[in-house]
Amino acid sequence: MDVNNQLEELYTAWSSRRALHQPVYPDAVALNRAVDYLRLMPPLVFAGEADKLTALMARASEGKAFVLQGGDCAETFESSSADQIRAKIRTILQMAVVLTYGASVPVIKLGRMAGQYAKPRSNATEVRDGIELPSYMGDAVNGFEFTPESRVPDPRRLIETYQRSAATLNLIRAFTAGGFADLSKVHEWNKGFASNPAYKRYNQLAGEIDKAMKFMEAAGANSESLRTVDFYASHEALLLDYEHAMTRVDSRTEKLYNTGAHFLWIGERTRGIDDAHVEMLSRIENPIGVKLGPNVASDEVEALIDKLNPAGTPGRLTLITRMGADVITDKLPPIIEAVQRDGRPVTWITDPMHGNTIAASNGYKTRRMTDVVKEISRFFSVHSAMGSCPGGVHIELTGDDVTEVLGGAEEIFEDTLATRYETLVDPRLNHQQSLETAFLVSEILRENS
Repeated sequence: MDVNNQLEELYTAWSSRRALHQPVYPDAVALNRAVDYLRLMPPLVFAGEADKLTALMARASEGKAFVLQGGDCAETFESSSADQIRAKIRTILQMAVVLTYGASVPVIKLGRMAGQYAKPRSNATEVRDGIELPSYMGDAVNGFEFTPESRVPDPRRLIETYQRSAATLNLIRAFTAGGFADLSKVHEWNKGFASNPAYKRYNQLAGEIDKAMKFMEAAGANSESLRTVDFYASHEALLLDYEHAMTRVDSRTEKLYNTGAHFLWIGERTRGIDDAHVEMLSRIENPIGVKLGPNVASDEVEALIDKLNPAGTPGRLTLITRMGADVITDKLPPIIEAVQRDGRPVTWITDPMHGNTIAASNGYKTRRMTDVVKEISRFFSVHSAMGSCPGGVHIELTGDDVTEVLGGAEEIFEDTLATRYETLVDPRLNHQQSLETAFLVSEILRENS
């Protein structure tokens, strides 16, 4: 089929269906101009890279690899500096070393970055002091400042989203291939973390990793694989005009790939089986995910498998559960049973963040780190009891020392949330909390191995 015909067929397929959580652009001509410009831009990722990730996700579905997906709730243009990107990569690499030791399998590094510039919102508008304006949907759509000019959806922001994503990916590739990801260096960072008296419970595990590193060094393990890593990009496929513009026909296979990220997921709010988001992602070859909240029904999951992975290709479909620590033990088993009855492979990941969001007494949107870890632990316990394979974790985090999530060894309290509460949407684990979570998950992995 002609390339243009394939893309036109894709557009017809998704644009004829209900599309939720889409911005209303006041200037259709400007939107079309931005989309046309993006279609001429080079791909951000390549089809072969996406295929490699699919194979790795298949290994995670079998317990032969483990997925660490992490990054900002919503990236911002302002926070896409080299220092902040480096801090996030460093945090994910540090976590990956600890998880690799605990899981005794390779860890797939999947950044929630280089494209996570848009977010669905519960309400289309926001009211302050009697003034009603469109809700902030992320920098890809509008500005955070509460003014009529800032809150109007601007399609030029789609172009800046592409440019920022390209710059971020360039930095990621430079860092992960240029010595920044050297295993011995990352291990030294973690030794510094574990030496802090607040984290003395992790000293034993850190010591074991240190012995393993010294053994590898003594054995002459000095291969390139210890100095560089593969780092993949992912984001929620929310803005359909942008995702369509980034979809291209692969010259090798003549199939459609989204070249804006290696991995894309459909959110809990947009996973309707007959809706536009599911239709669009059903037609691309990338590995994809679907977020599943506590109210998802077994027949919905079966329908999603039919639609998104009818052939049962290993690694193609990931189910990302976001149930909540208090209900996951009751809500997850029926979903696992439905997947086991179906028989087609899926990769299971837990998102312990979104089901555990609360409002602090002072009004700040936050989470308790104890709930985050509890949901992860119960995710593993349920899968273990049912003979299913837990494949990874999906964490909202930053490499900065923000104060957005309650708890942790260096405890954050409600009255200290305001100290460095910097997120524009959802609260994230800070650098220290992220590493602490990695050590706790490593303990869980060892217990379940």
